[in-house]
Amino acid sequence: MKFSDVHFHPSLQATLDRIGFQECTPVQEHTIPAILDAKDVAGLAQTGTGKTAAFLLPLMERILRAQDAKRSGETVPAADPALDGATADNRETLTARAFPDWAPMNFILVLVPTRELAEQVYENAVKFGSDSGLRAVSIYGGVSYDKQKDALRGGVEFVIATPGRLIDLYKENLVDMKQVRAIVFDEADRMFDMGFKDDMKYILTRVPKERQFLVFSATLNLDVLNTAYQFGANPVEFNVSRDQAKAENVEDKILHVGQEEKGAHLLALLKLHSPRQAIIFSNFKMNVPRISQFLNDNGFPAVAISSLLTQSQRNRVMEQFKGDSDKNILVATDVAARGLDIKGVDMVINFELPDDPENYVHRIGRTGRAGAKGIAFSLVSDRDVDALSRVEGYLKHKVATDFVEEANLPKEFKAMQSDRSQKDFSREFEGRGPRDSAGGGRGGPGGRRSGGPGGGRRDGGRDGGGRGGERRDRGGERGGRRDQRAEGRGPDGRGPDSRQGEKPRPQPSGRGPIQPRDPNAPMPARAQHGGGKRGDRHQDRHNGGGRNKNGSGKHPNRGHDGKNKGGSRPQPVGKQASIGQKVTGFFKRLFGN
Repeated sequence: MKFSDVHFHPSLQATLDRIGFQECTPVQEHTIPAILDAKDVAGLAQTGTGKTAAFLLPLMERILRAQDAKRSGETVPAADPALDGATADNRETLTARAFPDWAPMNFILVLVPTRELAEQVYENAVKFGSDSGLRAVSIYGGVSYDKQKDALRGGVEFVIATPGRLIDLYKENLVDMKQVRAIVFDEADRMFDMGFKDDMKYILTRVPKERQFLVFSATLNLDVLNTAYQFGANPVEFNVSRDQAKAENVEDKILHVGQEEKGAHLLALLKLHSPRQAIIFSNFKMNVPRISQFLNDNGFPAVAISSLLTQSQRNRVMEQFKGDSDKNILVATDVAARGLDIKGVDMVINFELPDDPENYVHRIGRTGRAGAKGIAFSLVSDRDVDALSRVEGYLKHKVATDFVEEANLPKEFKAMQSDRSQKDFSREFEGRGPRDSAGGGRGGPGGRRSGGPGGGRRDGGRDGGGRGGERRDRGGERGGRRDQRAEGRGPDGRGPDSRQGEKPRPQPSGRGPIQPRDPNAPMPARAQHGGGKRGDRHQDRHNGGGRNKNGSGKHPNRGHDGKNKGGSRPQPVGKQASIGQKVTGFFKRLFGN
């Protein structure tokens, strides 16, 4: 289907002709007529297939028809070229497209999960509405409120927002949810994944029930549809990718390499294919600057984007990558995997395979957009084997295997910066921290819960929305110290690892070896009454009671547990008291001989 067959408003059709939009993509062909008929729609299609235009263009058409009718007082403007030779049925069809009773302060609300996607949808809204005077504003956190507030006060037809900042402005009475005539959830499944479900429900309870409801995504889970039904929507589902998990014009391959070989293969792939623009994905935001620096150090100009950057820094990075600068390589976490339409990306490399197989589809979908051909490589080490099986299960086929000739691998290059050795990385992968390091054990700086740079699976948290990682990692240092004490005892229970650099506590001067007390000797007065006073506790600790430096609460060579304030009878050095001896000693102290 051609766009000219839709009979768009003249100003909208002029824009489409100018930017070269002629043929509709499958998702546009299926959903545009339904949206023009004021139906609720759930559109599913792969990335790069034109979902943004699929909802912006018909909504703009409905607004323009309503505005023309209100200005002229006519149902349909008589000078509309789309009506030349049109039948009465066609005229009635075009009339029905308009939003009924459209008011100047009405607007379309488009909700997106990320700031980058909000900016992208905003740019498309400005581009499509340039000849028709339709206005838009993007609303997201990390930037000043002033510009967003001014745009809202002046009135706009499209509000493209992330949920958090929108709710903030609503609570300040700067956004009137009752003016929403249609609501669009773009990448709705991603919004649920990022924890926006409650925010979405909060917004839906405040918009009119008569609004049009549109959901667009590459994948749509049942939670999203259940939410739509819960709030009165009855969307018509259009799934143009039911039998295909990824875009057909993207060729994806995997390379089986060792973890320490990934850097060399990354350089080799970039040199062999010389992409115009490439995106390299990592699972961990702490690895993004390391990979970017590695590429720059070896002659491949690159920029990095993750949730570690401020919004202004992220905007600057995207401008560099999209512009004409030499920074044609972008290193990113999954923050860039969803929704971003970056023209010219002809290569994607997964430095690690994502845990979620759907993210694999979204990552490689950054290339091969709008009918262009693209290629995607994944560097698969032993750490990525489980993720690979999930990806292939999701795709329902094996991913083709490729390799780089030995002659094409760089022999000399500057290694990737790391504050840990490969040995540390292997220990981390196995779930153990390097026991000879300062933090040792499972919870130390080399362990899985490390909070240090370049960490492993829980290092700083996964990016995607930037939530939760830091909270999970707070126990790392404390856990390392506990394991260190447990594993570093010497013969006396106070080895050098239990207190770094601290000498064992000396025995009090003037005392010889501690001898066992004669059970027939009279008990001290305080001990006869249960003991436990300060002086006796001090003596008990010296005799083996209380907690020693290894934190065990027991002397390594005596059976005295230190918890009974009166203290049980000490046993000779090297001999462990039996339960019967302890009970007998207790009753002798309690009742006398």
